[in-house]
Amino acid sequence: MAEMRVGYGFDVHPLVEGRDLIIGGVKIPFDRGLDGHSDADVLLHAIMDALLGAAGLPDIGQQFPSSEETFKDADSTILLTRVVQMVHNVGFVQIVNIDATIMAEQPLMANHIPAMKIAIAKKLEIDHRRVSIKATTTEKLGFVGREEGIAAAAVCLISDDG
Repeated sequence: MAEMRVGYGFDVHPLVEGRDLIIGGVKIPFDRGLDGHSDADVLLHAIMDALLGAAGLPDIGQQFPSSEETFKDADSTILLTRVVQMVHNVGFVQIVNIDATIMAEQPLMANHIPAMKIAIAKKLEIDHRRVSIKATTTEKLGFVGREEGIAAAAVCLISDDG
């Protein structure tokens, strides 16, 4: 019988001027970007933590610490590829699906979601129909509502049976 595991990830980064906004591996036109040690791709970070958690591995902060210059301005799609390999290395051969939500007041995400799904599915080596991405506002409440930052949450299912 196949072993299946669920993982959950959450991430948040502040919006700042002078950086590109990259979410889900897609550059989104906007007057600000997310601040972080890497490219601060909040969606990919949430997905990576979900995958690592499901596999029983340490989180991305331990895998790719901000104290290491190696990860300064790192492309999160490359880090995601490394996480997928880590998950496979501990015996989970299949990423069954991803379900994620981006929380942002601005910019609107709907037009960018199809490209995000394709980019993420390619890195995960799964069909894009197994990647669900939704976007929501927080109705002007909290730091997201004040447009101070963007958050993302993700769940995943992995299996040791291909």
